[in-house]
Amino acid sequence: MSSSVAVFSHNPAAQMAAETCAAQLQVALNQTTDETAYHLRFTAEGVYLEAADGKKHGRIQVDFCAGGASHRRLYGGGKGQMIAKAVGVAAGIKPRVFDATAGLGGDAFVLACLGCEVRLMERSPVAFALLEDGLLRARAFAMAEDAELADIIGRMQLLPGNSITHLQTQVAQVADVIYLDPMFPERQKSAAVKKEMQAFHQVIGQDLDDEALLQAALAKASHRVVVKRPRHAPAIGGVKPHYTLEGKSSRFDIYVLKSFSRP
Repeated sequence: MSSSVAVFSHNPAAQMAAETCAAQLQVALNQTTDETAYHLRFTAEGVYLEAADGKKHGRIQVDFCAGGASHRRLYGGGKGQMIAKAVGVAAGIKPRVFDATAGLGGDAFVLACLGCEVRLMERSPVAFALLEDGLLRARAFAMAEDAELADIIGRMQLLPGNSITHLQTQVAQVADVIYLDPMFPERQKSAAVKKEMQAFHQVIGQDLDDEALLQAALAKASHRVVVKRPRHAPAIGGVKPHYTLEGKSSRFDIYVLKSFSRP
């Protein structure tokens, strides 16, 4: 991790989660140091990450009930979205997906909106805490206010852990599609990359073991492995995909292991 994170608990109900996160980060709970650049706060309103000086950017918090996630759910384009085509969503086909680099859960949420069952794994204690909180709040809201959202969140199962280790220890194939979006260093700090996400990248750090992750995924997916990359980034480990879908700033490298059969 390239930046020091201090963990604070402001909510007795989240005390255990805060303690677990602090222990995983090997920092003392509710304490800061001169090296601390970010604060991860467990509050009654949820878990959020902020700059220690309170000035660099706004709070980073996962919210599936409003904002960009809600807008994409309602107006995102359905099966016509590039990610849907990448994982193989089509009429009668809703692949089971293992998201091995869950991050803040944005892509997994889109896939769940499309009807896919998605298991998410995240090894960063900070990202896991933010995502787990977002799912818990969304589940609580949806049960009372939004049956459709409740079904979507119900298709998302979050697990802590290292995906490489997890995949290597599985005897059987884990999913139809394994989805990878390893953290890649930003080429430049531009207006296109929000300050909040720049900070998140700094906290999480670059994934230096993406080659091992790709090989583990290729061994445990039944139909395909999909890798999300910056548009001009090289393929992981130089392993050429079977085909690629390109957008304005990113692309999907698709490694086909078996074709989907329509019911």
